[in-house]
Amino acid sequence: MPGIDESLTFYPLRIAVLTISDTRNEETDKSGLLLSDRLTSAGHHLAGKAIVKDDVEVIREQVRGWAEDPAIDVIISTGGTGFAPRDVTPEAVRPLFRREMDGFSVLFHQASYGTVGLSTLQSRAFAGQIEDTFVFCLPGSTGACRDGWDLVLKYELDSRYRPCSLAGQVPRLRHLCA
Repeated sequence: MPGIDESLTFYPLRIAVLTISDTRNEETDKSGLLLSDRLTSAGHHLAGKAIVKDDVEVIREQVRGWAEDPAIDVIISTGGTGFAPRDVTPEAVRPLFRREMDGFSVLFHQASYGTVGLSTLQSRAFAGQIEDTFVFCLPGSTGACRDGWDLVLKYELDSRYRPCSLAGQVPRLRHLCA
């Protein structure tokens, strides 16, 4: 039966949160705050937090820099995944991937469908790997970030999740899924 095995050791991941928005700042970034609070409440470490404009090169530079940092295991972004003219997160991040995680989008949309119905079609949420760093790109709404974390990521990033979690694919934790 899949789920959290409480008898196993929890290994915290080092997760960076990136808000992509032309309008948000530290005071108004509710989605970035929600993700930061959720991941630290789950026992993970907030390894970085930033807000960047909806600009392909600026987004790409921030994500690439974090992906190259050995102190960061996972990057979660919020914003820029819709269909507004300035929504360019997929165009900025996908070219950096060595692998795309198709299943994340499917699971995110299933979870989101339960809360927003067909409006989930307005999201281009996606995930993948840049070298060994996992990157998850969520929509900018707090509801979407709540769905993404509470219904998908909090389990898949928990080393105690069985049969196996993505935590076991982080190089320093690969022994977990051996």
